[in-house]
Amino acid sequence: MKIKILLALIFVNLIQAQKFYFPKTAVTDSAVLDKQMPLLASKLITQPQFMKLEKTSKLAFSDNLLRLQMVARDYKKSIATLSAYRNEFADHNMAGNKFIAYEFYSMAKLIEAKEKISFHDALEKAFNKKYESLSDKLITKIGIAVDGDVAGSRKLLKKTLDKQKDKDSIDYGSALALCKSYLNYKIFSGIKPQITYLVEKKDQEKFITEIKDLKTKNGNTLTITIVRKRENTAPLPVILTNNIYAGPFDAYFGKRAAVYNYVGAVVNTRGKRNSNDENNPFEHESQDIYDVIDWVSKQPWSNGKVGMIGGSYLGFSQWAAVKKLHPALKTIVPQVAVGIGIDYPAQNNIFMSYMLQWINYVTNNKLTDEADFNNATKWDSINTAWYKSGKSFRSLDTISGKPNKIFQRWLDHPGYDEYWQKMVPYKEDFANINIPILTTTGYYDDDQIGALSYFKAHHQYNKNANHYLVMGPYDHGGAQSFGYTYVNGRAIDPAARISIDDLAFSWFDYILKNGKKPDLLKDKINFQVMNTNAWKHVPTLEQMHTSTIKFYLQDHKNAPSVFNLPAQKSFVKQTVDLKNRDQKDLYHQISKTDSIKTTNSVYFESEVLDKDIVISGNMAGFFNVSINKKDFDTDTYLYQIQPDGKPFLLSTHIVRASYAKNNAVRQLLEPGKMEQIPIKNSIFISKKIEKGSKLVLLVGVNKNPSWQINYGTGKDVSDETIKDSGEPLEIKWYNDSYVEIPIYQ
Repeated sequence: MKIKILLALIFVNLIQAQKFYFPKTAVTDSAVLDKQMPLLASKLITQPQFMKLEKTSKLAFSDNLLRLQMVARDYKKSIATLSAYRNEFADHNMAGNKFIAYEFYSMAKLIEAKEKISFHDALEKAFNKKYESLSDKLITKIGIAVDGDVAGSRKLLKKTLDKQKDKDSIDYGSALALCKSYLNYKIFSGIKPQITYLVEKKDQEKFITEIKDLKTKNGNTLTITIVRKRENTAPLPVILTNNIYAGPFDAYFGKRAAVYNYVGAVVNTRGKRNSNDENNPFEHESQDIYDVIDWVSKQPWSNGKVGMIGGSYLGFSQWAAVKKLHPALKTIVPQVAVGIGIDYPAQNNIFMSYMLQWINYVTNNKLTDEADFNNATKWDSINTAWYKSGKSFRSLDTISGKPNKIFQRWLDHPGYDEYWQKMVPYKEDFANINIPILTTTGYYDDDQIGALSYFKAHHQYNKNANHYLVMGPYDHGGAQSFGYTYVNGRAIDPAARISIDDLAFSWFDYILKNGKKPDLLKDKINFQVMNTNAWKHVPTLEQMHTSTIKFYLQDHKNAPSVFNLPAQKSFVKQTVDLKNRDQKDLYHQISKTDSIKTTNSVYFESEVLDKDIVISGNMAGFFNVSINKKDFDTDTYLYQIQPDGKPFLLSTHIVRASYAKNNAVRQLLEPGKMEQIPIKNSIFISKKIEKGSKLVLLVGVNKNPSWQINYGTGKDVSDETIKDSGEPLEIKWYNDSYVEIPIYQ
């Protein structure tokens, strides 16, 4: 046995150490590089480690294969591989325009060789042929798909090549990275100008596009893009999107509405495009959008009816718009809507490091700073530098090298106070919202908590709210576009693979054109139960489950069942050194091949389930704790350990303990006294859990570079430093604490 293991290790090391011939001159001589790259790509395709990828991820395998085939100049096969990739990525041809720039290039190369014409002429022929084969819905994103970063790809290629200086061989990983960077530069530098021209020419044939600057009643300037289908000459309802991400998506959102036979209107926020006003995200949407709706509803191409759509910030914008409801606004479709002050820039009152990265993304220039935002290495290093330094969270912007007044202003409001409340409807404001609404979110949506906060408040304060919810196994992108086949590396049920765009515009047809109600909307709550290939439909969020089980803080090894109240009260003591910045991650082994990260957490495991159950809803319950400080941030995870030993993350929850009872008013804990921390605003999910599974509960402390560190002094957490850490945090987790798990039967 030992010999087999040794041989396997030797084999792995040999693969990792394998080198491929790559002459030094290829680094500096483009002619040599162009000659060597096809040879290198052809070798990589045949390597065992590359072929092994097909077994672990068909999608990743197809993605890499089509790129290598292109570099190897096997364009016919690359087109076939791209087709397979698209079919694997999404059903119903919803990804039919994915990587379309690659297809244009490959088709052009084949036409160039076959017809003996210039690449320029071949590219135009390829473009026209492919364009004519696409549906209207797929052509809307071509402009974005071919808008590659030529300068960025050139820089990346140079960086990759520089690593090969003075070397005459290249290892597998570096070779694969080189092929990808070479291909991107080759394609986008070779086709972008011409394809951009061809797309604009086609758009001019199909659409009427106008870009105007509007003046609001307050004298502010907003840039608006209006897109109409040329064939639609009669006035139509207007679908408005409020977009802070000024750039290519303005035209896309406009064209998307137009191909569904509406007028598309996309307005940028203050300080974007042609606006010289100050850019203060989230602060002025309510008043500005009212003026925009007033203007668009009175234009000759409008029939006076306006609907709104958009996701994330664009979803938040719609809730801002109904703070002061314009009579022409007949419906909104907020998708994955940011819950400002609820789940961003703080989730359950814990500020996130990502907020600074996002602020820079939307305020660095009049459009969006893609290069800075996508520089993961830069932002990881900034967040890590802050974490290691022990400085206050308020110093994060200074550490980044660019002090930011928006970042500082947000930190001045750690509770859900009037600053946040005035941006969107608050409490009784929801009673005045009587237009129909369709909300979409997903079990893996970063803004699920925000999206549902509006939905819950609307139904709480308006008993006649005409507000529908669609929720399924979607992430932040999927719940505002379509259901990808794979989410977080796992295939979703075929029933969930729907077009969210089609759903949204069917809703608009229903409300704005007296069309048929979308079939999926059989009740107010429409949710897909994972692992059953079925949707369920109920009147309220509470009816997503029919009963609950309570997972008490105990382990099955020490109790007959974790789901029964412990016979004797006790506690588990956890100690977390808030000063420690070099802590190694800890893991709990759950099978021969899998483990769960348990850093700063206490692990509780249930007995094996003796029957199937459906967990549907979100975690609730209470933690009974006593600590030696005035505050701390909790961190909770609920996992399924599947019968095959694989972990599946079901739900998470974080909260600042001092805000757990009221997110607007801080209530510090009394050191040494047992306190009760309610579990609210955790992540929703609906999934069948198979017999033979186990549930695992992790409870602990949120301490990592992605979030503020709460040192527990009771001061403003943004101002605390490592000097405030004092003695290690000690928590007594009492075993009569429980996480209430919702069950649907």
